[in-house]
Amino acid sequence: MVQVKQVIGGILALVVFVTLFQTYVVIQPGEVGVMIVLGKAQEEPLNEGLYFKPPFIARVHRYDVKVQKYQIKASGQSKDLQELTATFAVNFRVDPVEVVKIRREQGTLDNLVGRVITPQTQEAFKIAAARLTAEQAITQRPKLKKDFDEALVSRLTAYGIVVLDTSVVDLRFSEEFANAVERKQIAEQDAQKAVYEAARAEQEALALVNRAKGEAEAQRLQAEALKAAGGNLVIQREWVSALASGRVKLPQVLVVNGDSGAVPPLMLDLGKYGK
Repeated sequence: MVQVKQVIGGILALVVFVTLFQTYVVIQPGEVGVMIVLGKAQEEPLNEGLYFKPPFIARVHRYDVKVQKYQIKASGQSKDLQELTATFAVNFRVDPVEVVKIRREQGTLDNLVGRVITPQTQEAFKIAAARLTAEQAITQRPKLKKDFDEALVSRLTAYGIVVLDTSVVDLRFSEEFANAVERKQIAEQDAQKAVYEAARAEQEALALVNRAKGEAEAQRLQAEALKAAGGNLVIQREWVSALASGRVKLPQVLVVNGDSGAVPPLMLDLGKYGK
C-alpha cells in the first residue's frame, strides 16, 4: 500500500510540474510571439519577456524579427522588349506589430518568404524593368534599383514586412542583346578611330601646306636677293655653306684659262694631285 501511494504521489507531482511548466512562456530578445488559445490567435503580440499562458489549451508561435536576408531570382522584359534576368539580395525584417496578422494570413516565416516576398520581388522587378530600355538598364543602374525598391517596399509593407535594403547581385541580358551591345561597342571604337585618323591626316596635310608655303616664301626671298645688287654674294654664301656642311664636294677638275679663246684651256685633275 505504501508503494502504491508513492507511485500515485510521484504521478501527481509530475502532473503538477508539467502543468506549471505549461503555464508560462519566455520570449527571447529578437523574437515576437503569437499566443494561440484553442486555435485562435490572440490580438496582442508577445514581445520579449515572461508570459502566463493557459496550460494544455494554448501554444505560442515565435517569429524571428531580426534582420533576414534572402537572394531571389527575377526576370522581366525591358521597355524595348529585351529579356532581363536578375538576382536580388533583399534585407528585411518582420514588423513586430504585424505578427498576429502574419500568423493569421501567412503562417510561418518560410511561408512568408515563399508566398509573399519571392513573388512580390519578381513582380517589382518586372515593373522596374518595363520602365527602361535594356541599354538604360545598363547605363542607369541606380534608376533601375530605385524603381525596384519603390515597387517592392509599397508591396511588402501591406504584408507587415519592413524592407531595409536591396542590392542587385547579378543582372543578365539575352544572348542576342549582349551580342548587339558588343557589335555596337566595336562600331563606336571604329568610328572613334576613324575620327582620330581623319584629324591626324588633316593636321599632317596642314603641316605640309605650311611647310610648302614656307619653302615658297624662302625661294621668293632668295630670288629677290639674287636680283638685287650683290646677289652673287648670296650664291657664294650658299656655296660655302654647302661645302662646310658636306652636302657638296669640291670639284675634282680645275679649268684654267677657260675664258680666253687664244690659249686652249688647261684642265687639271685635282683628285690625282690630292692622292
